This record gives sequence, C-alpha cells and structure tokens, in this order.
Amino acid sequence: MTLFAPIPTLETERLTLRGPIESDFEHLAVFFADKDRSWGFGGPLDRTKAWRWFASIIGHWALRGFGFWTVTDKITSEVYGLCGIWEPEGCPEPEIGWVMFAGSEGKGLAFEAAIAARTHAYDTWKMPALSSNIFPGNTRSIALAERLGATFEKEFQSVSHGTELLYRHPSAGVTL
Repeated sequence: MTLFAPIPTLETERLTLRGPIESDFEHLAVFFADKDRSWGFGGPLDRTKAWRWFASIIGHWALRGFGFWTVTDKITSEVYGLCGIWEPEGCPEPEIGWVMFAGSEGKGLAFEAAIAARTHAYDTWKMPALSSNIFPGNTRSIALAERLGATFEKEFQSVSHGTELLYRHPSAGVTL
C-alpha cells in the first residue's frame, strides 16, 4: 500500500498545474507575509505558519487524493499561484480555491487554472459537486467564482475563519 499516489499534472493552453515542490514555498511565504494580499486566504501568516500551511496542502494529497496544484507558465515554468480542490477537516464539502501571486492577476490565469481543476475533479475524480468558500469582501474571488458560473448559495460559519460565503459551481457536464 502506498500512502501517496502521484499528483497528476494538468495542462491548459498557457499553464501547467503540477504538484507543489519545496521551492514553491518562497512564493507562498511572500504571499502570506503581505496582509493586503493574503487576508482573503487566512493571512497574514509568518514563515513558520506559512510553511505549515504549505505542508498541509501537500499532505492533503496523501490523505484525500486531491489538493492544490502549483500553477506555472507552460513554457517558462514561472510560478503564478495555486489552484485546486481541497476538503480540510470541518469543510462542508470539496471546494475549489485559488491564490494568484503578485503580478499574475488580471490575465485570466486563475480562470484558466480553475476550469482545468474543476474539469479534472468532475471528469476524472467523479466529484458530484464543488463550491468555493470566499471571505466576505473578497470581491476579486467573488468575481472569479461568478465568471466560472458559480452562484451565491449561503453564508456559513467556517471552523477556522468565521463567516464565509459559499458559491455553488455548476454541476459536472455544464459548460460555460
């Protein structure tokens, strides 16, 4: 029995979504150190807490068989952010989430990565439904969720972050 199945690699027109590697941590540490950028993802976090968060997303793959990919440029391998599916303890269901690092916004990269992740979740993992849990006031994430076809369903109390907004994604087989 193996604890850790290989993390699949996904490709889109411009992107490669691959498993996290240790050098990705520096990008995440910079992201979490910036309170204006990371507040919508539970930040800011110091390096030790950011490292633990990073280790948890890798461990999530081992425990659940799915998780966050590192989003990179298909040609240059530049790291743009993270995107994927996760369901940590206390989460009401699998959710699709995204984090784009400085300089990666406004280019449609998060949308492209999220479509790839969601399609893989529905088509390969046969997940029946996905949501995105977004902090109130995170207008950029709300706009992206809506662009992905997700609709506001309800407010709920997250075990780790307090009030969050649950956006329901279209079911498998629904195209935009």
